[in-house]
Amino acid sequence: MVNLVTTFKHVLISLLYLCAHNMLHVMAQWSKGGSTRFYDFKVQMLEVNKLCNTRNIVTINQKYPGPVVYAQEDDRVIVKLTNESPYNATIHWHGVRQMLSCWSDGPSYITQCPVQPGQTFTYEFTLTSQKGTLFWHAHFSWLRATVYGALIIYPKTGVPYPFKQPYEEHIVILGEYWLQDLVQLEKTVMASGTSGPVADAYTINGHPGPKYNCSANDVYKIDVLPGKTYMLRLIGALLNMESFFSIANHKLTIVEADGEYTKPFTTDRVMLGPGHTLNVLVMADQKIGRYSMAMGPYMFDDNLAVKTIMDGLRSLEVGNVPKEIDTNLFFTIGINVNKCGSKTPKQNCQGVHGGVMAASMNNNSFIKPDIPILQAYYDHIKGHYTEDFPGSPLKFYDFVNGAPNSPPNNTGSTYGTRTKVLEYGSRVQLILQDTGTLSTENHPIHLHGYSFYVIGYGSGNYNPQTASFNLVDPPYMNTIGVPVGGWAAIRFVADNPGVWAMHCHLEIHFDWGLSVALIVKNGKGPMETLPHPPPDMPHC
Repeated sequence: MVNLVTTFKHVLISLLYLCAHNMLHVMAQWSKGGSTRFYDFKVQMLEVNKLCNTRNIVTINQKYPGPVVYAQEDDRVIVKLTNESPYNATIHWHGVRQMLSCWSDGPSYITQCPVQPGQTFTYEFTLTSQKGTLFWHAHFSWLRATVYGALIIYPKTGVPYPFKQPYEEHIVILGEYWLQDLVQLEKTVMASGTSGPVADAYTINGHPGPKYNCSANDVYKIDVLPGKTYMLRLIGALLNMESFFSIANHKLTIVEADGEYTKPFTTDRVMLGPGHTLNVLVMADQKIGRYSMAMGPYMFDDNLAVKTIMDGLRSLEVGNVPKEIDTNLFFTIGINVNKCGSKTPKQNCQGVHGGVMAASMNNNSFIKPDIPILQAYYDHIKGHYTEDFPGSPLKFYDFVNGAPNSPPNNTGSTYGTRTKVLEYGSRVQLILQDTGTLSTENHPIHLHGYSFYVIGYGSGNYNPQTASFNLVDPPYMNTIGVPVGGWAAIRFVADNPGVWAMHCHLEIHFDWGLSVALIVKNGKGPMETLPHPPPDMPHC
């Protein structure tokens, strides 16, 4: 097998050791389901020395990556967050469906005000019928570059994995590291009207690996025994980059994606965008030695490899896919360049051709309000958002090849805090279409509060006459990478009332406005109605 490390454009190396010595068998202990798990999270600064530089980063409990939240299917999780940092903060529980607990979802100005320095807030939610690998991360500014950690949900007691029990499990979190203060960097980038710098390093579990300066010993390593099978819980905690992951001379068998079991699919490498999680099995079947674990950014010429991986993803069991649809939506996604309106263009209009960079859904760039949309919706406070987000583009054309491309003259977007309202119980089909405005690219789109069936995807413009859908065993995901110059089709039932963000998980695109808020109305009775807010909701 070709050592895939040599094929990556930017490589981060970590080491997998194959050793013959005895090892401690490490496996988290499962307890009874339906328990309540209590965690104490403190937002604290931590001094770290990486890449020949010492600086303070924002963390939870002075751990980087942050503490692992362990739970079991149907457990209740209670996390008290105390902000001891100088920055505002929130925590999003990525992939948790938050049934009737929208107040604890975490995105700032969508479901809550940020937790200010010195304040506390308690998140409470139940992991109803959920298991697998998820994660948590900050959802304010760019703090999630260092504020993140794994959320591991084990099956109920006595319920085995649908594959042979691995000898060990290991959490492997892919991240990015900057030498700059991330809050200040975001402010600088947004004020300039252009895109931000690439990360100073790519990391595995916070370690940059020996290819970077002053990092010879800053390496993540796993010791394994020959002939044993290991499960790696891969988490894409990246900020502005999508990344491949591989292990030299070893195959990876995908058995779970976004916290849902899949039919086993074996590949040389996997791709994770920000927000993606994958569980893979790796057999230590090579001769004794050191084998590199590597990650490398996803480039345009890697499209076939990404398609091959997506083609192989199938739910383990026949899915409960909505067959009849009563709400059809079509969202275009893409990058925009707006005309400069600043009196100081050299400082504020550094985008393409002197414009201001933006991103949009259906050509609307989302603006965060000054109070959370959920609060305004629940309390019937007018003037903070509108309910006029279009369910389809105002104009249909050749989105991929015929899009406007003379920035900033014809590449602008509208701005607004526009929401799309869904009736409770709606059976929704949503087409996500990449556009060639400025350029095409892969967008990892994440929907809060839901998972959805990825029933189809393809290149070019979506054509309902020729599109092929899998309505039997499509993957059930919470984040979907919309293909470069292509489309993806998803289906879900709107059965969780509240206000739910749907956005690109590339942080710069989210800041530029590639987002929308979906308002799911109440149904009938208390089990279909958004409860009252908790008493300790933070104030803006």
